[in-house]
Amino acid sequence: MTTEPTLATGLDAAPAAGSGGSDDAAIAGLSFDDAFAELRAAVAELEAGGLSLEETIARTERAVALQRHCERLLGEAELRVKQLVSRPGGGLEARDIAAEDASEG
Repeated sequence: MTTEPTLATGLDAAPAAGSGGSDDAAIAGLSFDDAFAELRAAVAELEAGGLSLEETIARTERAVALQRHCERLLGEAELRVKQLVSRPGGGLEARDIAAEDASEG
């Protein structure tokens, strides 16, 4: 019994078709709104049931990748908000920083 071709086909059937590597790249290119909408659809599909084991695994893997992407984007947005600093004259200025360069406090 071989399930690997079926599993690969299940991954290919995801909205951004391709291998796991290109699937990750496709997810990384999604905006927060698009990734979150796809995540919600995947969760609804999983909750509805009726999928084969291979399809369930493939959808779950993609949902986890989408969830992690959404968390990363939210973390970056939070950092941008935290980096609002006072400017001379009383205004606010947003300083763009990389997530790895940020420090709490």
